[in-house]
Amino acid sequence: MSENTKRAVIILSGGLDSTTCMGLAKEAGYDLFPISFDYGQRHKIEIENAKQVAEHYGVAARHKIIKLDFLRDFGGSALTDDSIDVPNVMEGAEVEEIPVTYVPGRNLLFLSIATSYAEVTGSQAIYIGVNALDYSGYPDCRPEFIHKVEEVIALATKVGVEGKGITIETPLISWTKAKIVEEGLKIGVPYELTTSCYNGKAEACGECDSCRLRLKGFEEAGSKDPIAYLP
Repeated sequence: MSENTKRAVIILSGGLDSTTCMGLAKEAGYDLFPISFDYGQRHKIEIENAKQVAEHYGVAARHKIIKLDFLRDFGGSALTDDSIDVPNVMEGAEVEEIPVTYVPGRNLLFLSIATSYAEVTGSQAIYIGVNALDYSGYPDCRPEFIHKVEEVIALATKVGVEGKGITIETPLISWTKAKIVEEGLKIGVPYELTTSCYNGKAEACGECDSCRLRLKGFEEAGSKDPIAYLP
């Protein structure tokens, strides 16, 4: 690989948003270095989806899967604590508090580890599929958070001190789910290989808030979601 090659680390969950980021990074001319996290999530099946996505883009050999078991040990989230139920948020319901599906410190940890992988691979960018419209109560999906992490990367890394830097790319941050789907379909993102369901079954439940947002996005984009749902 030439030193002039554009490289990007993709935080790849195996879900719709992160897979769209993978496609957008490829379209932008980056050589892809996906990284996924096994943090004891209820929907651990998404790791298998991430593997399939990496295979689809021809970068399975570079795909890193990092275990963060302590997040399940900590609990405190419906995604890592079996004593907390995954909520089914009805369309139109107003969420006044941070949702119980928020995982404390997750994106801060993910970006820190992705930064390490970016330095080692000589990547100039990290792509993460955060969105400030969906789940606007998540503190680690806000533009302010991303900007502060970029500042820390500039101070805490060799490439930052040398003035080369690593940017955090958040192309979906202000997009609706429908726009995400529309743009992804234009560039051939393999949505059939993805999952969004928080309940982690082979067939998506169609009832959790993540499933509802996904289905609504496909409907508003005028397309049919290609994954299987429970009858």
